[in-house]
Amino acid sequence: MSSPMPPPQAFLAATGLGTRVVVRYRIEGGMTDALGELVARTDRECTVRTRRADVVIPLSLVVAAKEVPPAPPRRARGPLPADMPSPDSARWT
Repeated sequence: MSSPMPPPQAFLAATGLGTRVVVRYRIEGGMTDALGELVARTDRECTVRTRRADVVIPLSLVVAAKEVPPAPPRRARGPLPADMPSPDSARWT
């Protein structure tokens, strides 16, 4: 039998800053997730640095949290290959 999972607040308290996490928490009308690096925490809240902004989450609203693997490398955007038709081309069907 496996050991029970710790409450998400306990997980966040024990997890090292800089760890990539996903945190699910309550918002008005439902739930949402914050995916990113755990950058700060206090007894009452934690901060997750997402791609868009730092998200400050009251621990009382957290319903789940876990560590996630590092983000895959972002692909560089460059020009289309010369043999690829443009979206306006008649070659597109």
